[in-house]
Amino acid sequence: MVINPCPIEILLVEDNPGDVELTQEAFADSKICNRIHSVNDGVEAIDFLKKRGAYTNAVTPDVILLDLNMPRMDGKEVLEIVKNDPELRLIPIVILTSSEAEKDVVKSYKLHANCYINKPVDLTRFLEVVKAVEDFWLSVVKLPRQEEAPGKKEKRQ
Repeated sequence: MVINPCPIEILLVEDNPGDVELTQEAFADSKICNRIHSVNDGVEAIDFLKKRGAYTNAVTPDVILLDLNMPRMDGKEVLEIVKNDPELRLIPIVILTSSEAEKDVVKSYKLHANCYINKPVDLTRFLEVVKAVEDFWLSVVKLPRQEEAPGKKEKRQ
């Protein structure tokens, strides 16, 4: 297997500091070079993606891990904005949330989420789920080359 020397850029949109830490720890042991950028809510996520305010030098992520239940702007609003933006819509979005509500699952897929995963409350299971996300999205899936995607302004080094 050829390992990509360029890091996979991951945007983690999560308001729970414990889940952020666990996710970062799970990805730290990855066989695939990756960089996690973390924001606390949907407003910050959109600023990051549109390179506004404190995020003017942000990279365009290769994949987004998105919680649904957050303050200020929830994940469904972020999902809708991203998937309706021609410069961002190719970025795969993995919903990683504690919500098991069928209406959230259906709404997420209607808004073009790429997958929907429930966050387990058990620590060991949570780490297993994050590892499975990593294995699939960083090792199996062919992600669009962001430098060729519409709106990609920076090149990977």
